Amino acid sequence: MEAATQETRILDAAEELFYGRGLQAVGMAEIRDASGASLKRLYQLFPSKDHLVEAYLRRRDVRWRASLAAYVEARRPGEERILAVFDWLREWFAEPAFRGCAFVNSFGELGATSDAVARAARDHVDALRDHLAGLVTEAGHSARLARSLLLLVEGAISTAAVSGDAGAADDARETARGLLELESARISGAG
Repeated sequence: MEAATQETRILDAAEELFYGRGLQAVGMAEIRDASGASLKRLYQLFPSKDHLVEAYLRRRDVRWRASLAAYVEARRPGEERILAVFDWLREWFAEPAFRGCAFVNSFGELGATSDAVARAARDHVDALRDHLAGLVTEAGHSARLARSLLLLVEGAISTAAVSGDAGAADDARETARGLLELESARISGAG
């Protein structure tokens, strides 16, 4: 099997197992079995479980943000794109395998002991905040609004994961709409 294909199969297996059950609950032997790779090959590609966890998180970050961006970019520029973030979240929350934020989950498990996990989680949150800031700026609002929207996004993800209620995205969307209306009123009142 080609190295790139093996690496993809290993990362696919790791993502399913780590996201589904948690980082500490899954051993390298389970990933070996699920991926079909030999343990020797697994360790050649990922010298330690920490390396594999970081690679899983980095790849998930790229895929997660690309999916969100594609969904949002299909909407008209402006506030519609900002609100589309919450529509995308609702669809994600309704997926049968939804288990919350992989980065928050991973940080909760290993963030205190693994610099790589903590860094991957921070990088994910920073990139999401930057994406939201771009959407907010594009809509003509102050980039500072992105921090509030980030809190709504993260809160909706955590609430949906714990409660099993995809409607958390709808609640966050309505709160975001209210923030946008307040920001618009503030801007027009200042002008």
